[in-house]
Amino acid sequence: MNIFSVRLKQMMIERNMSQAELAKLIGKCKASVNQYVAGKAVPKPNVQEKIANVLNCAVDWLNKPVDASENISESLKKVSVSRCAQLLGKSEQFVRVALQKGVAPFGFAVKSKKTYSYHISPKKLSEYIESVI
Repeated sequence: MNIFSVRLKQMMIERNMSQAELAKLIGKCKASVNQYVAGKAVPKPNVQEKIANVLNCAVDWLNKPVDASENISESLKKVSVSRCAQLLGKSEQFVRVALQKGVAPFGFAVKSKKTYSYHISPKKLSEYIESVI
């Protein structure tokens, strides 16, 4: 993996964006985005600019070496609804409803045909917990 792929993966997780969604928004095929995420290819500067715009981050940040104080591997981990509920001292149903209604500042829910997919940002959850303590 290269720096760009680590940063790209991190931002896609935080933004809950799939490779297919990113590909569509930047005008590339999913296979190209897969190569970027896997670290097998680095996009050209104009494509990096498109990616940065879509992910609402700076191109420089996408290429910035990982600082020792950053814990990238920790930020890439997903937080389950049950773990989130446990950390907040709330029920899982409470967390699900907050995510579905879009009132949880640490994540959101995406509805597919019949089910919801829940996405919780570890970083935002941590910040939220610190702000309410």
